[in-house]
Amino acid sequence: MTTDFPGSPQESVHPLLLRSGARVFVAGHRGLVGSAVVRRLAAEGYEVITRDRDRLDLRDAARTGAFLRETRPDAVVLAAARVGGIMANSTYPVQFLEDNLHIQLSVVSGAHAAGVERLLFLGSSCIYPRLAPQPIPESALLTGPLEPTNEAYALAKIAGVVQTRSYRRQYGASYISAMPTNLYGPGDNFDPETSHVLPALIRRFHEARRDGSPEVTLWGSGSPRREFLHVDDLAAACLLLLERYDGDEPVNIGCGEDLTIRELAGLVREVTEYPGKIGWDATKPDGTPRKLLDVSRLTALGFVPRTGLRDGISGTYAWWLEQQEARG
Repeated sequence: MTTDFPGSPQESVHPLLLRSGARVFVAGHRGLVGSAVVRRLAAEGYEVITRDRDRLDLRDAARTGAFLRETRPDAVVLAAARVGGIMANSTYPVQFLEDNLHIQLSVVSGAHAAGVERLLFLGSSCIYPRLAPQPIPESALLTGPLEPTNEAYALAKIAGVVQTRSYRRQYGASYISAMPTNLYGPGDNFDPETSHVLPALIRRFHEARRDGSPEVTLWGSGSPRREFLHVDDLAAACLLLLERYDGDEPVNIGCGEDLTIRELAGLVREVTEYPGKIGWDATKPDGTPRKLLDVSRLTALGFVPRTGLRDGISGTYAWWLEQQEARG
């Protein structure tokens, strides 16, 4: 296979575990991650299978199992999840725990029952302890307390990692899991109540410039450090793992570099051309002090992210403006 997408490996040194043109069901194809994975798979010649939420509720194990038995894909990418930022996680922990558990149980068990050969479960870097060593190796999983503000979501994702690992150990299933860092890009959620930090910042600064606000006040101290990966790079990493990784342990997906939220805010202010000041409300939670992933396992497979943060933010901002204009 040849490709000019971001994040492609320089060389092919491992035998392919997913045949060319294989049929792949992408669960969660409308979301930020799923839509990027669909674009990547389709461009590489794979046959992509999707189902809209109104036709298939992935929390329904019986219907999900029946769908997988009917379509019998060669592989599944489980990108469907209830996701959100600190506010959403803190407000709706029951839904973040139960919805994600139901989705994972339905899809993974249904895939196995339908004879699906390959499955990639996508978790999150929040599965690691709040005070994990930096950069965070995959071996840090379950070695300490979680960040309280997203504990329910993290526990659901940890269960997904254990589930895929258990299917490997008990049934010999070629199922793997990966833990992406903070993601952004076209398809991101810009809702002020449920968005993650980067789209939230883009929207805040854009609206402040539009309204002529002299200052934007942000949550926390600005000192936490975060790593950000463009979703197209994430999609490239997912395909690479499907084709070349078959290990028991999860694989971190990131760029290996981080910056403070204060630095990120300054970068977004520049991209959106907001002329005002930035204030910080230190009475609001910061979340985990630092989340930088050790990506050496992924790098060893040949992965190189290709989208710089500033360029990625600019492209994401342009995409959101187009969506706003289209909605009138």
